[in-house]
Order: sequence, then structure tokens, then C-alpha cells
Amino acid sequence: MHVETPLEFLESRTYDEINIGDSSSLVRTLRPEDVKLFALMSGDMNPALANADYSHSGVFQDFIAHGMWCASLLSTMLGTQFPGPGTVMVESSLHFARPVAIGDTITVTVTVGQKFARNRHIVLDCSGHNQDHLLVVSGSAEVLAPREKIITKRKAMPEITISDKYARLQVLVSRAEGLEPIDMAVVHPCDRESLKGALLAAEAKLIEPILIGPEQRIRAVAEENGLDLKDYRIVNCKHSHESAAMAVTLIRSGDAEALMKGSLHTDELMAEVIS
Repeated sequence: MHVETPLEFLESRTYDEINIGDSSSLVRTLRPEDVKLFALMSGDMNPALANADYSHSGVFQDFIAHGMWCASLLSTMLGTQFPGPGTVMVESSLHFARPVAIGDTITVTVTVGQKFARNRHIVLDCSGHNQDHLLVVSGSAEVLAPREKIITKRKAMPEITISDKYARLQVLVSRAEGLEPIDMAVVHPCDRESLKGALLAAEAKLIEPILIGPEQRIRAVAEENGLDLKDYRIVNCKHSHESAAMAVTLIRSGDAEALMKGSLHTDELMAEVIS
């Protein structure tokens, strides 16, 4: 059996060099970025790929692989390793036995079952097992094997970075689970986004908001946007300058533990903090 090694060159095996029973294996571990990249490339954002308990998280922590991710390992095997460069896929039939989850290590193996000299076609038995030796995929592939040996330099793959702000936020939120919410001075939350952000943080049990600003204006924003202020504390201030000063006073007196910027300018808030 041939097992993939990170060689500098890719070398094919010609039809004449391949015998019945020859086999080769490739090993890959499913990473969160693999699921994301496959979804972005294919456009398949099927929610059924997520564990129901985590389907809302955006973290891909308990997501399973697209079935065709396993099939792509087979394609990688055939095109780069065995038979290698110059191989053409003719037909394949696969059965997916069980899901592949983030962190699973899959070993894909192909074994030569039949050869047809008239057209240089080879039929390979295919299987994939996880780290627990459980079958995840099985089937067969018929390929056109290279007539001549091909040796080519392995090309370096470009590095890809996925920017997922929501996922990063959810990771931070998960780290705060079980901690007591802190008293947060929310400075001048007089538009939809700043007020809603504070209330969402409160619903997530991250903070106990102290809403600092013109009370009537804050309540008007809440009413216009269907936001429930419940029994959250409101400290009435005439304008944003006074709100910033009051927030810093609450911090200095120990009545609040942290500041959250609302709809005032950053320099307006920071001027009070610095002074």
C-alpha cells in the first residue's frame, strides 16, 4: 500500500505499472475552515449540516462535512497520488455511511479491482474510515489511467483567510457563559443600534445595563423599534456631554464596572474618560 507523503514532486503511475490489488491511502482531518470554504465555494449552506443544538451559533463547532467533501478527498487521491497526474475520472458511485464532524480524521483508501486494456480504464474500490475505524464512505471509481508517466513539481497552495466576525463574537460570548453579568454604563443609547446592542447583551446575561441619556428620547427609540426596556435603570441626562460625564462618575464611584459607547462621538466620551 502507498500512503501519501509530502513530496516536492507529483509522479503518476501509468496503466502498465498498475496491478490488480494495488492500493493507496490519503489522510485528512476536517477543520472548521474546511466546512466554511466548501460552503462558500459550492454555495451549499444547507442548515441540515449543523447539529440542531448549534445551528444558530455560527461557530461551525458541531457542523458536519458536506458529503462531497469526502468525495473531494477521493478526487485528490486520484489526481495527485494514485494513479496521479494525468488521471481522468470517468465514473464514480459513492455511499455515505455516516457523517463526518469537525475534528474527525478520515483515511481514504482506493484499491485496484479491475483493469481494461482496450481503453486503459481502471476500476478502483473506494472506502473512507474515521479515527475510530468506522466506515464513513464507500463505493467505486472508474478512471482513465495515464498512458505515459508524468512528473510535475507540486505547486504551493495559496493561503486563504476567512473573516467571520459573527463567529469570533460567538466564541467570546461562549467564554463568558456562567459568569455574573457586570453593571454596564451605556452612554447615550439614543439610536436603534446602540440601544438594541445593550439590550441584546443584557438578554445574553453579559451585562446589567444602566442607560444614561435623555430618558424620553431613549424610551421613544425603544417604542419606535419594539424594544422592551423592562426594569432596566435609566439615568436621565439632558444631552450627550452630560451623559458622558455621568457615566464616568458612575465608574469612579463603583456604581458601574464598564462603559459602553452609545450614539455620541467617540472623542466626546473619551474626553470625559481622560479628564
